[in-house]
Amino acid sequence: MAISPRQISLIKLAVRQLKIPDDVYRTALAQFGVTSCTEFDAEGFNAFMAWLERVGFRPMEKKGPDYGERPGMASLAQLELIRNLWNELTHHHYQTEDQLNAWLLRTFKVSSLRFVTKPLAQKIITALKAMRQRAA
Repeated sequence: MAISPRQISLIKLAVRQLKIPDDVYRTALAQFGVTSCTEFDAEGFNAFMAWLERVGFRPMEKKGPDYGERPGMASLAQLELIRNLWNELTHHHYQTEDQLNAWLLRTFKVSSLRFVTKPLAQKIITALKAMRQRAA
């Protein structure tokens, strides 16, 4: 299955940011067995992005909403850790938090990260780490 237009744009952005000359870019593509980035499948895309990161590309990470400092509620660091653990477990498959929220509702009876308290955040983090441990 071919990669999405968004993934193609990401490759182009990385090449532009790194100022990789066209001949070097074409040689790199050839080493990955393609002549154009549009020919990549998901596995090839991931391998090529790993190469781009090795040569210096640092993608901006999408952060979730910041709910601010709220007494008794989970901190931004806890929320980001929960999001990162979830993305790691789902292999970055989900672009939105809908599936995470569904899991939170099913498992912890809370409908969204914005309603997570500090003690509950600790339980969620522990659960996600245990799931990661079992998956490994």
